Amino acid sequence: MTLKVTLTRSIIGRPKNQKKVVEALGLKKMHQTVEHKDNAAIRGMINKVSHLVTVEEK
Repeated sequence: MTLKVTLTRSIIGRPKNQKKVVEALGLKKMHQTVEHKDNAAIRGMINKVSHLVTVEEK
């Protein structure tokens, strides 16, 4: 199973650790979507920035 992760809110003014998590997910621009395999590490990263991204299971 894969997860489609989309950056829906800006990282401007967010703490440095949240910015790094968003970058580690491969998101650079608003409304950009990336696909990741569903595993515990990715789920943990998404959980850290859940207020900034939307997730769709595929």
